[in-house]
Amino acid sequence: MASDKAWNKIFRDYNIGSHDFDSSPFELTADQIKRSCQSFTATGEKEPRILCKQDTRSDRPSIFVRNGLFILPKKNGSYYILKGEGYVDVPDITSQIQDYESKLDFELESSMVGDSEMQFLDFAYANSLIRTFMNDPSLVLTIRGRKYTPQFSFHVGFNELDTESVQTEVDAGYEGRTSIVLIEAKNFSATNVIIRQLYYPFRQWSENTTKKVYPVFFEKRVINGENVFYIWQFEFTDVKDYNSIRLVKSGRYRILTQ
Repeated sequence: MASDKAWNKIFRDYNIGSHDFDSSPFELTADQIKRSCQSFTATGEKEPRILCKQDTRSDRPSIFVRNGLFILPKKNGSYYILKGEGYVDVPDITSQIQDYESKLDFELESSMVGDSEMQFLDFAYANSLIRTFMNDPSLVLTIRGRKYTPQFSFHVGFNELDTESVQTEVDAGYEGRTSIVLIEAKNFSATNVIIRQLYYPFRQWSENTTKKVYPVFFEKRVINGENVFYIWQFEFTDVKDYNSIRLVKSGRYRILTQ
């Protein structure tokens, strides 16, 4: 959880509690956060990047929870604090585990070394599980690593927001003939996540390409001693509406190799 002590001081120093969030968001800069928290010694109580990392509802400081607030980046070093629903539920997948037969005719020995989410995502892609789940055999890996968003506008409820040059990072992006699939690999079984993790890369690649963009969550779990791969596909029904996210489909799979 982001530091309650730090955020209580930030709210006091800039009188954020008296702001009318029903009319507009409150804009806050990283420099303001640093000035307010300069007397704290712990990194987690003074570093803007850490204080503004609130990836699930429970990561928010108490003052955000009490007032129904969440935080979004406006640009690097600048943030919006706003009222509304910032998170999307990620339902557990309880349907039967499906057997998926690998399209490879040999075993990937290197994939057995290590235990990272990226490694298991690469394993699922190499065995064509991602292509099969998305029903697109043309998908190839083309996007990975950090990039910066172009300028774009969107709304969260009644809030009209503008953002630009925000750093984004997807674990893997795959391009096909008519689509782009962006995958965020989860390394914990969160029941909700901030929509920003999907929305900002979705807008970035919707602006930069002409193809339809599909946001996806991926997670590897161990059940009864075997790896099971969970996949959730989402979509935004209105490209400019942050809250228009909906779950399209999901499934969980065991990969049967040669």
